Amino acid sequence: MPSVVGLLEQHELAARRLADGLREEADRIQAELAAAEEEWQEWVIARRRVDTVLAPDGAADAGPQAAAGPRDRDTQPTFRDAAKPKTQVPVWREGMAPSVLSVDYQRIHQAVADRARLGQGPLTCQEMAAAFGMDVVPARVEALRSKAKRLVAHNWLAEPTPGRFILAPGVSGPGDGS
Repeated sequence: MPSVVGLLEQHELAARRLADGLREEADRIQAELAAAEEEWQEWVIARRRVDTVLAPDGAADAGPQAAAGPRDRDTQPTFRDAAKPKTQVPVWREGMAPSVLSVDYQRIHQAVADRARLGQGPLTCQEMAAAFGMDVVPARVEALRSKAKRLVAHNWLAEPTPGRFILAPGVSGPGDGS
């Protein structure tokens, strides 16, 4: 007959495996959501461009809102309202400087680059939140994780183990000649 402690350890192990599996699934879904939102924004831009091209001559000079009817003007937000400037993360290419990123993404990149420069290894989102002076609460940590995952998806950072971020191969930190 197994001991009570042994049974508790088995249940604990099963619960830990379940939690790890759910965490991995949540990370995968978060990455898919970010990709879907980015694709959606690209389609919005494409539609706006087509609207501008197909607009009558006078409306094309006045911009995309002039082509819309009075009812559309009230119900359709413009792309400028949907996204703040510089909030999209460009895919990293050789020679691209972190200054092309928005301030939030630059802060994350800088923190990871500083960590690499000091030889301290990967950085977690909880450590980032503490370093940025934020409350280390799940909402703040998950917001940072989402941004860090977007930087991973666009080749600025790498995630060698889940939840731990380093600079992607080839990417250098600010002041390192990039």
